[in-house]
This record gives sequence, C-alpha cells and structure tokens, in this order.
Amino acid sequence: MLSIAFYILLTLLCTIFLVVSAVVLVLTWPFDRARRAVHELSRVLVRIFFGIPPRWRFDIEGLEHVDRSKSYVIVLNHRAMTDIPVLYFVPLNFRWVSKREVFRIPFFGQFLSVHGDICIDRGRGAAAMEQLLHDGRLWISRGASVAIFPEGTRSKTGELGRFKAGAFMLAREAGVEILPVVLDGTTTLVRRNRLFNWRNRITLRVLEPVPADVVRQTDTKELMESVRGRMAAALAEIRK
Repeated sequence: MLSIAFYILLTLLCTIFLVVSAVVLVLTWPFDRARRAVHELSRVLVRIFFGIPPRWRFDIEGLEHVDRSKSYVIVLNHRAMTDIPVLYFVPLNFRWVSKREVFRIPFFGQFLSVHGDICIDRGRGAAAMEQLLHDGRLWISRGASVAIFPEGTRSKTGELGRFKAGAFMLAREAGVEILPVVLDGTTTLVRRNRLFNWRNRITLRVLEPVPADVVRQTDTKELMESVRGRMAAALAEIRK
C-alpha cells in the first residue's frame, strides 16, 4: 500500500515538473541554449524523489574529480532504470543518449524531450553513430556534458559488459575528457514485484577523468579497455 501511495505521489510530481519544465524551456530558450534551468529542475525532482523515504541511503564519492566549468563525456554502468535519476547527484549539466523506445514511455519520454536528450535508433547502427556524434558535439559546444551507457544495454549479471565505441569517439571528436562513473545498489531499489525496497543503499563513485589529450592520442579499443578495467575494479571494491 505504501508503494502504491508513493507511485501516485511520483506521478503527481512528475506531471507538475514536466509542465513547469516546459514553461521554463520556452521562457529561457533565447539565453539558455544549454538548458541549464531545465536540468536543475530535474535535479530538484530527483532530490525530492530520493529524499522522501527516510531509510534510503546514498554514498556519493569522488565529486572532487568533477570540474563544473568543463564539459565531459560521462560513461557509467547500466543495470536498472533507476541508474538514470541517480546520476543527477553529479553536479553537471548533461544530456542523455537514449534509444528511441525510451522516448515512448509516458512522462519519462516527455521529460527526455524537454530536457533535450539525444534520441538514437539502435537498429540503424551507422545512422545512430552519426546522430550521436552530431548531437553530442552540438551539446558539448553549448557547454553541456553528454552521458552514455557504453555497454549499450543493461547488464543482466551485474558485471560490466563489452563497451561500444560511441562515447569514446565522441570524446575524441569533441576534444573533451571522459568521466567514468560507477553505480551499485540501483537494482534493489525496486523489487521484482514492482514494490519499493524501503531499506536500500546506493553507491555512486566518480572516478578520475581521462584527460582530453590522452583520449586523443590513445587507440579507441585500448582506451575502451582501459576505462572498462578501471570501472570494473571500482565496482569490485565497492561490492566488498
């Protein structure tokens, strides 16, 4: 019953914030092309969502590695839909790269559109890569970062899957650093019966970024394996 009440509250909150975000987008568009105001509203919504349950716990680590004056390509592991709101604890203005199917989810899809997130069709590989690079460079040129799940899909085992090259190619072409982030505990926030786990703990750890010159000079495959290795080691350490 408590979970149902929380779902109803979240629906009301999402509706209110979606309307307010759309209005703010219209009002700020001429002077806020990076949509910082819209992004900050999403951060407020996330804080409310995670702040209401009294026994949800968060370990946020490594924020000293974040330079808010910079744009990054953020790469993070993916296991659950709740990975998405958790990243808003990182104090950066970023756009997500999402498959087009996600944009069809009620409320959530509208939020992505208002937020300006990048929609790609994973069934059309070459076109998806072209879209990612074009839109990613555009947002980075406006001062935003771009967040990508380099595995391309959720991990069913909890271990990091093979990385795809898109995030690393975007970082190289845009001349920005790669910011690795690892998450743990997001899969246990909602149980299989769709009810909330009211005693959950989530860990978010920001790793040291890969400098832009290293991104530019390193072979893409080698760079992918290096970042994946660092993220896997951080996850193993957290889970101990």
